[in-house]
Amino acid sequence: MLAPTPAISAPRLSILGLTALLVCALPAALAAQTPAPPPQAVSSSAHTPTGLLLSDTTLTLRVDALRPDVLRVRLYPTTHPTQTPEDASWAVLPAARTARIPVTPEPTGFSTTSLRVSVTPDLRLTVSDLAGHILQSDALPVAWSPDGFTVTKAKSPVDHFFGLGDKPGPLDRTGEAFTLWNTDSFGWQESTDPIYKSIPFFLEMHDGRTLGVLFDNTYRTFFDFGRQRPDRYTFSAPAGPLDYYILYGPDPKHVVETYAWLTGPTPLPPLWAFGYQQSRYSYTPSAQVEDIAARLRADKIPADGIWLDIDYQYKYRPFTVDPATFPDFPGMVHTLAAEHLHTIVIADLHIADAPNQHYTPYDTGIAGDQFVKLHGQNYIGPVWPGPSLFPDFTRQQTRTWFGSLYKDFVADGVSGFWDDMNEPAVFTYPSKTMPNDVVHRIDEPADEGFAPRTALHSEIHNVYGMENSRATQEGLLTLQPNLRPFVLTRASYAGGQRYAATWTGDNLSTWNHLRMTTPQLLNLGLSGFSLSGADVGGFGGSPSPGLLTKWLMLAAFQPIDRDHAAKGTRPHEPWVDGPAQEDIRRRYINERYRLLPYLYTTAEQTSRTGIPILRPLFLEAPHATADNHPLDDDAPGEFFFGPSLLVAESPLPDDIAPYEVHLPPGIWYDYWTGAKLDRRQTLTTRDLEIKNPTANATPTLPPLMVHPALADLPLYVRAGAILPMQPLVQSTEEKPAGPLTLRVYLPAADATASTSSNDCSGDLYADDGLTFNFRHGDYLRLHITCTVAPDGALTVHIPQREGTFRPWWTQYRIEAVGFTPHTSKATTNGHITALDRTPLGWAATVPDTTQPQTITLQ
Repeated sequence: MLAPTPAISAPRLSILGLTALLVCALPAALAAQTPAPPPQAVSSSAHTPTGLLLSDTTLTLRVDALRPDVLRVRLYPTTHPTQTPEDASWAVLPAARTARIPVTPEPTGFSTTSLRVSVTPDLRLTVSDLAGHILQSDALPVAWSPDGFTVTKAKSPVDHFFGLGDKPGPLDRTGEAFTLWNTDSFGWQESTDPIYKSIPFFLEMHDGRTLGVLFDNTYRTFFDFGRQRPDRYTFSAPAGPLDYYILYGPDPKHVVETYAWLTGPTPLPPLWAFGYQQSRYSYTPSAQVEDIAARLRADKIPADGIWLDIDYQYKYRPFTVDPATFPDFPGMVHTLAAEHLHTIVIADLHIADAPNQHYTPYDTGIAGDQFVKLHGQNYIGPVWPGPSLFPDFTRQQTRTWFGSLYKDFVADGVSGFWDDMNEPAVFTYPSKTMPNDVVHRIDEPADEGFAPRTALHSEIHNVYGMENSRATQEGLLTLQPNLRPFVLTRASYAGGQRYAATWTGDNLSTWNHLRMTTPQLLNLGLSGFSLSGADVGGFGGSPSPGLLTKWLMLAAFQPIDRDHAAKGTRPHEPWVDGPAQEDIRRRYINERYRLLPYLYTTAEQTSRTGIPILRPLFLEAPHATADNHPLDDDAPGEFFFGPSLLVAESPLPDDIAPYEVHLPPGIWYDYWTGAKLDRRQTLTTRDLEIKNPTANATPTLPPLMVHPALADLPLYVRAGAILPMQPLVQSTEEKPAGPLTLRVYLPAADATASTSSNDCSGDLYADDGLTFNFRHGDYLRLHITCTVAPDGALTVHIPQREGTFRPWWTQYRIEAVGFTPHTSKATTNGHITALDRTPLGWAATVPDTTQPQTITLQ
């Protein structure tokens, strides 16, 4: 229990005579035993050096400023010290959770240099910016009952909500309600809820200002963004702590960066993880795996990985190999490696109940008492191997044991691991998981804040899959400390991006599932999971040739590009529908590999900032509309791939009718043709007429209409962008033959002065793509800029290299899109080079001197 804090020389909070201190954070079990006592007067100081602390004999409300733009709000009982929630978190990093800054006390609350917090006598919180704009306010006091607690916030008609991971449905969560309870949900539909992940983080946008909220409660939680009442939104839980964080922007990108500070960013994976991946349930026997590899190489379809589903195992037992179908498993892995293809295998967490059968995971697990309990015995539930036991992943020693099980696979050369079925899925219905009264033993490192104790599955369920992926990642780091691990998980919780990539689970081969992929991946990125994907072509069912082609095209511009299919479906490989379809599919996979320097640079930035690879329009253009509503609401299907490339898939990808593309205001270029598009006007005439019918609306640009064709995926590039690109390779292990291309998309030059280099720039990052040597300076980072002179000359500025890594290229090829030459020459360091014509513009190839240099095209 927190002791009362001595008053400091500042105004006291004016809440004496308080009439409604809340009992909302009492766990349901405690509340059922203890009736709510009558309200009491505040008996402790209201101010602390870092916020507020209000207590009586019943409750404590604590609000702390972690940073000027981050608040933590907690409410918990003071009459039952043994029930005071731990200051602990599975999601929030210890350094962020314990951070504090001094605040300025005020009569009704406190302020920081970014926010003002006030509280009413019934403990309703209001958070404003320093200009007086209300950012968030409690519509009601927190409600408590034996069934849990509910936080109710005011919602305006112009509020928009995003996040909660890969919940199906529209990108904007406004008007929707959701349950967070990790669930095995094969063939989920747009209205299905819950599904695989529980990420209780969301963004709230209002009048151009953005807040983020992390509700750090691992029980089954509920979110209602105005579905029940349009003037309110709520989040609630049946038990556990009332502990939430408020993150202020006002820019949405800043909120996402702050969330990464709170829970950790997605780490940089090995470069090969961004290559094309081929998978199926299942490729078996080993000869079929080698045939798939041979066909990929024969058809010159770039690829970096082949995935093995459960049929490679002996009796579906994790950490085994079937000797009948894979008689020389290490030999097969090495055969694939010789073709520059990585092997990724599934490794489910359920351990077959197989006593006296020389099954090492069972034998060592039993010897170490590594499994969860039910009524004092190891809990056993049916999964793929039959009766199975489940590791107790909330114990550090269990994670260490589980991680050691990967030793043989690592020795065989396996590159990546796939943690499936970890909701945890159990073949019992209707729950499809283990009972709520299964017992877990929490035993964690001291800095995470957890005291050793037992916990029921109802508390641990939503973090179980995350801790499984944590065990896998930590085990791989122990076995290969200097190699970046690659782990894919199906289930997770907030902060799980620290341990694994993810995908959207068992989708279906339908046009609607293709359409839903974009908002799912965008919301995953906003929720911390930048490295994500969906089963290309749809897992369940057999896609038509057109659907598979469209899916492969779109997936080329997503973080993970894995083609995967269920048992019994028709083949999904790129060549299955004949040469014409294969040519289209290959073209887009090829383009992904040309863009790998851009994609890898974006991923490295993600690993430092948390800004996702896939981005909604509002993240890059938060004020693209006159009333500051997210442009994405007008443009479903559109998204940014990195900071500069905009993908504009049809909102209905199976519809053959023309559709309108909504570009953020500015100058844009067609990626495929180089055509320049001036879209600097923000409103159409119709928009103006709706907002102000009497306005003298000036006719504006006509809508940008696209006529969809099977082989076309519209892509646009910001003016002023510099995209790093490479010659085509067949895998990330192949050294590109030729120069590194810097494709410059000219900004709109001012007629009287040079364009600022801030309006024309691009970043480039490179390292060995495999190890952690970059942490010791073995990397290359460049921030490249350009200027356009009044006479139209383009100058590209390459600065001093940062880092010691020596990349594969020895030349730069400067490609200028939107550029008109006068002399058709380029100069660098006193040397003159002739320009050559390209399909998109003009180009010059110059040596990379490894020193700062300028290249001027005239």
